[in-house]
Amino acid sequence: MLTAMVTPFTHDGSVDYDAARRLAAYLVDEQRNDGIVVSGTTGESPTTGDDEKERLLRAVVEAVGDRATVVAGAGTNDTRHSVELARTAERAGAHGLLLVTPYYSKPPQEGIYRHFVTVADATALPVMLYDIPGRSGVPIHSGTLARLARHERIVAVKDAKGDLYEGSQVIASTGLAYYSGDDAFNLPWLSVGAVGCVSVIGHVVGAEIAAMIEAYRAGDVAGALAIHRRLLPVISGIMMQAGGAIMAKAALGMVGRPVGPVRPPLAEATGEQLTRLREDLIAGGVKPSDEVVT
Repeated sequence: MLTAMVTPFTHDGSVDYDAARRLAAYLVDEQRNDGIVVSGTTGESPTTGDDEKERLLRAVVEAVGDRATVVAGAGTNDTRHSVELARTAERAGAHGLLLVTPYYSKPPQEGIYRHFVTVADATALPVMLYDIPGRSGVPIHSGTLARLARHERIVAVKDAKGDLYEGSQVIASTGLAYYSGDDAFNLPWLSVGAVGCVSVIGHVVGAEIAAMIEAYRAGDVAGALAIHRRLLPVISGIMMQAGGAIMAKAALGMVGRPVGPVRPPLAEATGEQLTRLREDLIAGGVKPSDEVVT
């Protein structure tokens, strides 16, 4: 159970490193996260600078110590820049790397393969690949994943492609550990051999997701399904409206865990979206505070 952590900001737009420490500790100690992903998409990585990423990572590593695994987002659409970020993350104490498919330029599969191998060769850290064609513009094909699986440090995939059949084939034919990268598919992915998830809703229901994973792995499929169904409104409220970072920050404010605003070009949730979010959180068993804290 990992959560892709939001990056807290102060009201003037600066990274709030103290709030990041508090949030990381809350995710591990109260929301039962085994790991935290720092500077992923939900962490607004496109709008944080390299120095900010390093300081944020060090703050999170300091906050959780050896109680959780800290995975650093180091993927960009520039291989050289990704190598720099990966090496910085290693020096800052990260336990692993998350590498998203190079985006916007739509590289061919050979280019994707070379990109990932080059970054994986740059450090001694284990690598989780992030397959999210809806954002990157291109998928990582099964054949490419099979080739990448032969690299000793490429060990996992965060899947937001949602192709359970193709993913099942890769799981069956390689040693890659699959993680659901889409909260709506957390339980379906477990059913075909995934080992866990990298969640957004885990900011407020991480303990419930951890319980679902435990129930499924213990053979209590009915219990896992009951939790999955109970969390459907939370998935809807956070993931089906304005995007993960915006609504995850709003949800944290509603449960008394303020993390500040989002950075442009993201925009704050509207009043209508906040009303629906509150209703969905309540329907999913999350009790918002009487006063929203931002």
